[in-house]
Amino acid sequence: MKSPNTLLTPREAAAAIGVSYPTIKQWILAGKLKSITTPGGHHRIPQSALKRYLPAPPATPSITSRERFRTTSGRNQLIGTIVEVKISGLLAKVVLAIGDQRITSIITADAVREMQLRKGQTAAALMKSTEVMITRV
Repeated sequence: MKSPNTLLTPREAAAAIGVSYPTIKQWILAGKLKSITTPGGHHRIPQSALKRYLPAPPATPSITSRERFRTTSGRNQLIGTIVEVKISGLLAKVVLAIGDQRITSIITADAVREMQLRKGQTAAALMKSTEVMITRV
């Protein structure tokens, strides 16, 4: 990050703390975020004013990117048993039995290997829009 005295544009401030530009503008106009107005009427936010919005440093050692996704926000989840895993080149077909229904997902072969998916394991199908993802349970 830049020095605490550095002035940022609203877009730079939004990117620095991971919120949208309209959110920053709302915070400025509501007085929730301190800003300085330039002679031309533009807002500039001191770097030091963003400290309270920055995420706290992790208390635990850094984790791998895959470990980060072991818990998900997806609510459309169906838990079942893997009845078929077929790897063909770069892709793999994974079939889950959920009751008397079957859900098929095409995922990368690397993902199957990394999750060590095998027939008979419990897994979840995560649905988001038109995509179905498989996660080992």
